[in-house]
Amino acid sequence: MYARRGIDARPPLDRLDTKILAALQNDGRLSNLKLAGVVGLSPTPCLQRVKRLESAGFIQAYGATIDIRRVVPYVTVHTDVTLRRRTIEQTQEFERYVHNQPFVTECYLVSGGFDYVLKVTARDIDHYREIIEDMLTAGVGVERISSFVAIQSIKQARGVPLALLQPAVPVREVQAREVKRG
Repeated sequence: MYARRGIDARPPLDRLDTKILAALQNDGRLSNLKLAGVVGLSPTPCLQRVKRLESAGFIQAYGATIDIRRVVPYVTVHTDVTLRRRTIEQTQEFERYVHNQPFVTECYLVSGGFDYVLKVTARDIDHYREIIEDMLTAGVGVERISSFVAIQSIKQARGVPLALLQPAVPVREVQAREVKRG
């Protein structure tokens, strides 16, 4: 295993840890008793695993998914950003700026024809224009911006497909485990 930018190298999770994370990602309000039933553990070991996952930083927070359409009108704009210079200082300056902008709800450093992809949530297109004008005049090295207004959200995942991202277990290991149990 290797350390990636911003992520410590940690021991891999076992199947039960992954099931716990997937269940909590889907419904963070599960009681420990229900969670234990979902993952096939008794309540005490389940709670111990959850506490361990929390303290190790695998579980960062619990929250609610809000249907923003019912709360306020808004527009989501995906924004490609190219910087004038791709130096460490320039990228750090831009990333600090983005961290302090509440309307930028997601930001990704990407490969390809531009440097970053932002997800911006604004009241309307005029508000988005103000946000972009501020970004261009803030002196954070933005050279070019391309914008894509989201017309309709077709799919919004609540998390990532944890079980699908786990490394595949070779058939020999599965068979060996079954022989030891049987």
